Amino acid sequence: MSALEAAEPDVEPRRLGHWNSVVASYYVLIGATALLLVIGLVMVLSSSSVESIDANGSAFAVFLDQAKFALIGVPLAILLSRLPVRTYVRLAWPMLGAAVVLQLMVFVPGLGIEVGGNRNWVRLGPLTAQPSEVVKLALAVWLGAVLARKQAYLQSWKHVFIPAVPVAGLAVGVVLIGHDLGTAMVLLLLVAGALFVAGVPLRMFAVAAAMAVGAAATLALTSSNRMDRITSWLSDDCNASSDCYQTLHGTYGLASGGLGGLGLGQSREKWSYLPAAHNDFIFAILGEELGLVGTLVVLGLFGLLAVAMLRVIRRHPNPFVKITTAGIVAWIIGQALINIAVVIGFAPVIGVPLPLVSAGGSALIMTLAALGVVVAFARDEPGAAQALATRPSVVRRSLAVVGLTRSARRADRTPRRGAARA
Repeated sequence: MSALEAAEPDVEPRRLGHWNSVVASYYVLIGATALLLVIGLVMVLSSSSVESIDANGSAFAVFLDQAKFALIGVPLAILLSRLPVRTYVRLAWPMLGAAVVLQLMVFVPGLGIEVGGNRNWVRLGPLTAQPSEVVKLALAVWLGAVLARKQAYLQSWKHVFIPAVPVAGLAVGVVLIGHDLGTAMVLLLLVAGALFVAGVPLRMFAVAAAMAVGAAATLALTSSNRMDRITSWLSDDCNASSDCYQTLHGTYGLASGGLGGLGLGQSREKWSYLPAAHNDFIFAILGEELGLVGTLVVLGLFGLLAVAMLRVIRRHPNPFVKITTAGIVAWIIGQALINIAVVIGFAPVIGVPLPLVSAGGSALIMTLAALGVVVAFARDEPGAAQALATRPSVVRRSLAVVGLTRSARRADRTPRRGAARA
C-alpha cells in the first residue's frame, strides 16, 4: 500500500487491525511495551515482597520504588515519542558526550559506588543511577547519525573505523573499567546490530568477532570471579551450595512451576532461597508462579517488540532511523536473551536484568526511553503520520462518548415526563 493510499481517511481505518496497516509498528510497540511493563511491576511486587518485609518492614517497598521509576519512564517515553527524527540527529553528539562524562563519574571518589564487584553506579544527592544505561541509548543514536552519513563509504575499512569504532570502543571501555562485563557485552551487541544494518561487509564482522572473542577471553582469564563463574557453569560436579547455588535454585523455580505455575504470589524460591529474585533472576520466579504459559507469554511479547522494530527498519526510508533502531533492538532483545539464557542455565551468571521486567530504576527508565525513540520513528513511517492524524485522540473520543451518553439520557427522560403529565 502506498503512502498516499495509507493517508486516505476512508481507507486506513478499515486496515487498522491488519499487520499490513501503516500504523501496525506503532501500536504493536506500544501494546507490547505496556504489557511487559505491567507484568514486570506485578512480578517485582511478588518476587520482592518477602525480602522487602525483612529489610524495610513493608512488602511494598521495592515495588513502590519500581512504580516510581515507571512513573518517570513512561512520561519520558511519551515525550521522546513525539520528537521529530531530525531532533535526534542534532542531539547525537551531545547525548554521547554527556553519557560518557556521566559514566566517568563512577570513578570520582564520593560519587561512584561499587555493587557486587562492579563500579558502575553513581550517587547524586538522594539519587542513585547507573550511567551505563544512558550510554546504551546515547551510543545507539550516535551510531545512527554517524553511520548514516557515511553509508556510501562503508565498504572501506577506514570509513568504518573512523570515527565509529574508536568512539564506540571508548564508550564500551569506560564501562569495562568498572568491571561490568555484562553491560559491555550488551553494548557490543548494540554496536554489531547498528553496523550490520548500516551495511558493513561481513568480512569486517569476522575480524571484529575474532577481536571480541580474544578480548573477552583476556578479561575472563584476568578475573578470578569471572573464571569461577565460567568453570562452575561448565563443570558437571559443581558445588550446589556455593558456585552453582543461584543457577540451581533458578532451575528449581522454573521446574516447580510446571505448565500453569504455582499461582501468583506462591513462589517458594523468593523466600530468600534464590539470590536476586526480583532482579537478574526474576524470570525464574515468573516461571515458578505463572508456569510455562507465563514464560511463553513474556517471550512472545519480546518477539512482538522485535518484529515491530524490524518492521520499522524495513519500512522507514531514513538510514539514521534504520541504524538507530537496529542498535536498540540488538540491545533490548539481546539483553533479554542473555538474561533468560543465564536463568535457564545456557550461559554462566553474567548479571544483566530482564528489560522492562526486572527491578531497577535506571534500566527501566532508559529502556522505556529507547522504546519511546523507536515509537517516534514508527510515527514517522511512510503514511503513519497521516493515518494517525485522521484518528481522534483518546480525550476527544472519551468526551464524545460522554456527550452521547448524556444526550441519550436526556432523550430517555423527555418521553417519561410527557407521559406522566398525560
